[in-house]
Amino acid sequence: MRLLSGLDDRIGAQAYPATTEEVIEEYGDIELELPNGDEQLGDVLGRLETETFETAEDLRLATLSAVSSNAIGREGYSDRDPSCLGEDGHEQVSF
Repeated sequence: MRLLSGLDDRIGAQAYPATTEEVIEEYGDIELELPNGDEQLGDVLGRLETETFETAEDLRLATLSAVSSNAIGREGYSDRDPSCLGEDGHEQVSF
């Protein structure tokens, strides 16, 4: 599953460069289906400062950087990284 599946086709039709306000006005009501809930594109982009997107890829990356914690699984979880010095870390969970 791609996090922003279906969004790429819609924002690809946008004329670039485009400002945050232009994108929100045109596509702000798009529902992004996240693993732990939904968010509207306008709400996601509203978290960012005003900027001008030169390409659809710039807009996609900005969207990925601004989605809420609903886009991730277990918050703070990592099965790869050891705890930092001075941290207690996570308790080991057996599945």
